[in-house]
Amino acid sequence: MSGAGAAFTDGLRRRAAAAGRHVVLSEGDDARVREAARALQGSGIARVTLLGGRDTATWAHAQAPGVLVREPASDPERERVAAHLLERRAEKAGGTLAGARGFAAEPLLFAASLVALGEADATVGGAVATTAEVLRAAFWAVGPAPGIATVSSSFYMVTGEGVLTFTDCGVVQYPDALQLADIALAAARDRRRIVGDEPRVAFLSHSTRGSAEGGSVARVREAVERFRALAPEVCVDGELQADAALVPAVAARKAPGSPLDGRANVLVFPDLDSGNIGYKLVQRVAGAAALGPVVQGLARPCCDLSRGASAEDIVLVAAIACLQATHS
Repeated sequence: MSGAGAAFTDGLRRRAAAAGRHVVLSEGDDARVREAARALQGSGIARVTLLGGRDTATWAHAQAPGVLVREPASDPERERVAAHLLERRAEKAGGTLAGARGFAAEPLLFAASLVALGEADATVGGAVATTAEVLRAAFWAVGPAPGIATVSSSFYMVTGEGVLTFTDCGVVQYPDALQLADIALAAARDRRRIVGDEPRVAFLSHSTRGSAEGGSVARVREAVERFRALAPEVCVDGELQADAALVPAVAARKAPGSPLDGRANVLVFPDLDSGNIGYKLVQRVAGAAALGPVVQGLARPCCDLSRGASAEDIVLVAAIACLQATHS
């Protein structure tokens, strides 16, 4: 990783350690997750609870001192978790505590419920489970943050020149204007927590300030106005083409007087197609490190992973989750 990237990830680790958070890793039978648990606990980034069975407990006792292992199916808190799930969505639990007990034994739901109940600050899963499974557990056990109707995600793209937030690249396929504004608001809030600077938000389009027309352009314009009403203190502009958002010389020609001045750090994509394509191009062609998808907009942090994640990726996402928890 470049100098700027290393500085960012080193800062993540330091700030997460200073926060003193407790993270639940829900997939303790996976070797990558175990290695991440050992690294997180050993380096002091977070206190770690690992969900798993007897083999996981044996491994932790021998190789990861300090890591707590819990088995949801036999855990004393299973009854409390079941009651929580029943209270949150009785219809999903079959309307009975007995039905909820079965769901409480599922690691993703057990982990998210521990976070919702205040027994842990954040949870990380998705090395084995799909994004849909991680999000279903988070929606049921935790739910969205106050003032946020749309749960979404961001990637933190670490380049040679700094860190850009790309949103949404993993959850909401075709957001309407209100959803786009929600996505941008959640990304701006997390930008402060995770990167530590002030968000400068650009709503992207194939049009810059009226250079083209169409339904998608109108939707982005409406989203900008809705965002301004939600967060008048945040520097924002749109609709903008990507070069007008990121290059001062281009911004001076295409968007003179833009408050961003070509220095955006939060890029809001108009749909999931463009967001997903954009982050992967920057990752693969430009060689940027892509940290995420970081789930945003939840009341308490429940982070997702790529199923191709390395142990180091899991450590960094857990550090991000710790910082998300700072203001949850």
